[in-house]
Order: sequence, then C-alpha cells, then structure tokens
Amino acid sequence: MSDEVIVVGGGVIGLTTALTLAERGLRVRVWSRAPVTGTTSAVAGALWWPYRIEPAAEVGDWSLESLRVYEKLSADPVATGVRVVPGVHADVALADLGDWAREVSGLRQLAGPEVPGPSGTGLAARLPLIDMPVHLEWLRGRLEAAGGVVERRAVTGFAEAARSARVVVDCAGLGARELVPDAGLRPVRGQLVLVENPGIEEWFTAADAASSETTYFFPQPGRMILGGTAQEGDERLDPDPATAAEIVARCARIRPEIADARVLGHRVGLRPARVGGVRIAAEPLPSGGRLVHNYGHGGAGVTVAWGCARRAADLVCA
Repeated sequence: MSDEVIVVGGGVIGLTTALTLAERGLRVRVWSRAPVTGTTSAVAGALWWPYRIEPAAEVGDWSLESLRVYEKLSADPVATGVRVVPGVHADVALADLGDWAREVSGLRQLAGPEVPGPSGTGLAARLPLIDMPVHLEWLRGRLEAAGGVVERRAVTGFAEAARSARVVVDCAGLGARELVPDAGLRPVRGQLVLVENPGIEEWFTAADAASSETTYFFPQPGRMILGGTAQEGDERLDPDPATAAEIVARCARIRPEIADARVLGHRVGLRPARVGGVRIAAEPLPSGGRLVHNYGHGGAGVTVAWGCARRAADLVCA
C-alpha cells in the first residue's frame, strides 16, 4: 500500500477531483473503465445549470464555485472547451430559483413574446457551454502535468484499489450502484442527436423536471447537439430511431431550420441520479485506509464538478 490516492472513475467528476488533489500536492492515479472521451460525461450537452440534482441546500454553492472556474477557463476556449454563450431557458422564472441565482450575472426575465416557441415566460442568460470531449482531454492533460496518471482499468471492488493506496475516492457515477453498493442510484437515460449547425449561435432549453421529454439545442464547435430525454430507470444504450425523430421535431418547432440539418450521429448516456442526492462522505476501509465518496450528481455533474471536487478533496486531506 502506498501513500497515493486512487480515484475510481474517469468522467468529469473523477478527473476534476483527481486534478484538485494533484494540485494540492498529492500523488494521484485515476482508474477508469473507459477512455475519458468514452465516459458518460463525454455525451453531456453540457450547459452550466443546476438541473435534476439534489440536495438543494448545497447545490447552489457547488454550482457557483464551478461557475467561477468555468468563467476563467472560457478565456481559452480552444484549449479548455469552455465558452460563455447566450441563450434562453423557457418556462423558467427568476423568482422561482434559489439564492444562488442572485450570484449569476446577466440573468434577465423575459416576457412571453421574447421567448422562442409557445412558452409564456423564460429567462435570458449567458452561461458556460462546455465541449465535453475537448474539456475532458484538457482535464486529463492538466492532471498529467500536475503529476497525476490516468489508467484504463475496470474495478470490481474498492478493496482492489485499497490494496494499492491508503485513500480511495469513489467517483464511479452509476457504477457506484454495484461497487458501494448503493440501491438508491438509478439511471436517467438521455438521448441526443448531433446535427450540422444551420447557423444558430444561441442555446435553448425547455426542460420540465417532471417530464421524460425535454427540448434543447446547444451549438458546439463543428456540430449542434439536440435533446433530449430524461427516462428514469431506462438502461438502454442504443439510440432509438423514433425518439431521435421526436427530438429533431421538438427542436424544429423552436427553430424550423433544424428540421433540414444533416444528422451527424446519435448519443446515449445514463445520468447517475440518486435518492437523497449527491453523496460526498468518507468512511474507513477494512484495510485501515479511507474511502471518500463523490457520486450521484444526476444531470448536473458538469455544473457542480469543481465545487464537489473541493469538498471531496477536503475529506481526503482531513
């Protein structure tokens, strides 16, 4: 057993946590079952916004910490994949948001005629929009520059990692359902369609948290991401053609030019939602070491990544 820290999970939560630890001077290895660009995080849209995540009392602080980081990273969008982009959240009222919204500059309530589509209200904003494949590679590169290592390795249990390190950090996402085990974890299936961008520069969302259907489009370099779904308990990883057609049709009702955009591909990811919300906690390992959990981020892992990473790192270093 060494004084290294092993982080299990190579998505945005795992890489951000590992990087935070490495930049605090710890020796860190990431064990990831898939390449970083093959993780669930790589499928994400990914717009900064607290969406489908609990507990509300802590999400605001985690989100704002992450927002400040992304705002700085947006100064070099080609390298980091982070841009600040204008857009509209339909069916959102500023008065219904938590205290965190007061700390987000530029939020503006819209009247009905200003909102695209049939919505009667909405919110204009300029928010970080992250090109996830680029961002994940940037995180890995910065981690390696700080002395960290990313290894392709499937993990069958935390005891396996504990034989090599005194501290193990669980950033396994949905995989924590079996590894912990945690029966409160459940998949929320998200299906996306990638199309050529027909010239749209602003993002749009209409996402009812009580519905399995959402409507959004995010302009990313070289493509536009159309969404989406939020199908709880559905673990299908293959794209459904009928669902894809419905996604395109919903987005085209907001911007008709999307209907004729050439389809580039399809993506499916399983968001790791958890009853009770995000779990950031420490417990002893039978080997005498420590296991720190950081999982259950639902549909907002990107939004809270840095805030949660710092909380988990505090537990590692305690």
